[in-house]
Amino acid sequence: MKTLRMQFALNDGKEKTVSFNYVRENVTSGEVENAMDVILAQSVLPNVVGLAGADIVDRTITPLF
Repeated sequence: MKTLRMQFALNDGKEKTVSFNYVRENVTSGEVENAMDVILAQSVLPNVVGLAGADIVDRTITPLF
């Protein structure tokens, strides 16, 4: 499963992470940055003052039984 993690800078110097599971296979960095800009511009998250980064985590789960 791939998870998109968006990190936002807060006004107290900390970061807030928002995660989305099952991210589209061909999502681009430009699409993610544009989405983050919209979240920032519309004040969806309190105390957010900027973008801190984004990444995709690819996790494989192997059932043992």
